[in-house]
Amino acid sequence: MKLFQCSNCDNLVYFENISCEKCGNNLGYLYEGEEIISFPANSFPVANPVNKEQTLIYCTNHKLDACNWLVSSESENEYCEACSTNHMIPDLSFPENRLDWQKIEAAKRRLFYSLHKLKLPIKFTFNDIPFNLTFDFLASDPNEPNAVKTGHYNGLITLNIQEANAAHREYVKEKLSERYRTLLGHFRHEVGHFYWDVLIKNNPNNLREFRVLFGDDSEDYSEALQKHYKNGAPDNWRENYISSYATMHAWEDWAETWAHYLHLMDMLETSFNFGLRLDPEISKVPNLRVACDFDPYDGADMSKIIKHYLPLTYSINSLNRSMGHTDAYPFILSEPVIEKLSFIHKVVRL
Repeated sequence: MKLFQCSNCDNLVYFENISCEKCGNNLGYLYEGEEIISFPANSFPVANPVNKEQTLIYCTNHKLDACNWLVSSESENEYCEACSTNHMIPDLSFPENRLDWQKIEAAKRRLFYSLHKLKLPIKFTFNDIPFNLTFDFLASDPNEPNAVKTGHYNGLITLNIQEANAAHREYVKEKLSERYRTLLGHFRHEVGHFYWDVLIKNNPNNLREFRVLFGDDSEDYSEALQKHYKNGAPDNWRENYISSYATMHAWEDWAETWAHYLHLMDMLETSFNFGLRLDPEISKVPNLRVACDFDPYDGADMSKIIKHYLPLTYSINSLNRSMGHTDAYPFILSEPVIEKLSFIHKVVRL
């Protein structure tokens, strides 16, 4: 992600900030301009620096402490681009639901930032039928805690809001022997299923190449799921897959790899904006010396992206271990995985 500053005092601010700690101004994110706008409290509507004929107000979910994005004051839709995709949210009369939902919305906005950088639309039409990205954020019945399953179906992504609870998420992570489990990771994985339908399923050329790399998508998904949870992943899965779950079915291999594609693009853009350079005090390992001097969203090829990404993962994992944390990126990018990432990079840019 790019870096942001308060446009009033130049203080460094985060993407999620709603106010500047230095000057006290309110902050709002303008999706179309990819920038944070600073303005005095109670000064609505504020000028739109991208479209001078418009003025801006907060998305209506700002009232619920769930959004800091700005929308046109003249728009009939009072929700921003991200919040407009919500089909269902949990009952906010329960304080724990409201807190979980706020965390979910924060992660979803980071997803939408990446989709916008990749110029990926969220609305499509196939055979005169609309196919739109939408979300259900649901709470499980306490008596049936596993009733709500996170998943995707025909453009609708369902997320169990318990995933916003760090203790629950860590419990599931350990139970399933996962090495990584985050809210943002969930969003990136599930939206991968949506873009498989958009970019692969409806494109015969892409579908042929997909099957060479990822396998047969026509295999029975339910049977593959049962087999995976009964037998687990093959012992040598790291040779060809980004995760053990990716071995379950071609669709899941795509979604897992898609999520990692978004991981690496976001990490590299952040590194570029920080001007990171790696020149480690270690001999005979020249491939660790890199300068993140390019924006990965500006057309860089995958070989260049991977060349810079791998040293970054080693450095960030080393920093995490220095703080007593587990690896931030506990994965290995084998050559077959890199080939799959390259395919995703290609179809996204077509």
